[in-house]
Amino acid sequence: MSILKTLRIGTRGSLLALAQANEVKKTLQLAYPFFLDEGKIDIVKIKTTGDLNQNKALHELGGKGMFSKEIDRAMLKGDIDIAVHSLKDVETILPNGISLVAVLKREDPRDAMLSQCVSSLSELSKGSIIGTSSLRRQSQILSLYPHLKCVLFRGNIQTRLEKLKNNEVDATFLALAGLNRLGMSEHATEIFDPEIILPAVSQGT
Repeated sequence: MSILKTLRIGTRGSLLALAQANEVKKTLQLAYPFFLDEGKIDIVKIKTTGDLNQNKALHELGGKGMFSKEIDRAMLKGDIDIAVHSLKDVETILPNGISLVAVLKREDPRDAMLSQCVSSLSELSKGSIIGTSSLRRQSQILSLYPHLKCVLFRGNIQTRLEKLKNNEVDATFLALAGLNRLGMSEHATEIFDPEIILPAVSQGT
């Protein structure tokens, strides 16, 4: 493979985003030994609107694209060569000049609940608070258990775990894929069959 420059991979700066970018880096190095040379692949961390604004729900900020727009701009400007995203955070219609060219093997797509006070969603008492910013999760949770309450709960996995530890909510939901990729699946209290809680489109990819 005749590439004479550094391949720049653009990604968000969270631990999960970096883990996924590094997985792409390792995959490329296995396929093309050229990339094993020092400095042939550089991971570029880019702050996105979704990362900077944690006080509003995603649909108020403009939807899932808030995690990719700045990275798209960097690619179109030539500041990076490729980008690595969680596919569920990528908009259905991509900007002109950007293509979805590959995906890694899919991780477990299921949703997981994390709680310090119960072992299953069904055990939560009336008025218990679920922290989630996902309208999809809120609608499904409240359809199953209308006596529960959902509140806005954003941040990366580590931030949410810290909030849970501080008893800001009784439980929260995360994609099991993210926990698996960070080696933190032991924090999952309950894992849901997709027929109970339907995961996001492309979750785990």
